[in-house]
Amino acid sequence: MITGACNCGGVAFEIRAETDSIYCCHCSICQKWSGAGDVAVIVFPKTALKWLRGEHLISHWKKPDADWESWFCSTCGSPVPGKNGEDSMFAPAGIITSGGENLKVAHHIFVGSKASWDVIGDDGQQHHGRIT
Repeated sequence: MITGACNCGGVAFEIRAETDSIYCCHCSICQKWSGAGDVAVIVFPKTALKWLRGEHLISHWKKPDADWESWFCSTCGSPVPGKNGEDSMFAPAGIITSGGENLKVAHHIFVGSKASWDVIGDDGQQHHGRIT
């Protein structure tokens, strides 16, 4: 089981799914969302998520003309787990508080959009766009 929380602790969750893969997205949307070269996330079935507290604190913003939403704590602004499609969700790896000891970067997606200063320094498989 994986648990996590936002920066202020107002939103907390658990994920009951087995995963050891981190996906790093280098698209321009994720760069702007994170203020960094990429966003590291885990992906899991929607049914595996349980909110422990603070679900009422979650806000979200949908980018117009894009299949992308930002889910975040309305108190501290930390990203929190969000929708990754109809049946799956994602959680930013940086907000995991326990259960993530075996996680490793498995994939880098949208490397064709990565910033020129963003250096990929691990052996995760690189994909020019999304994984199909």
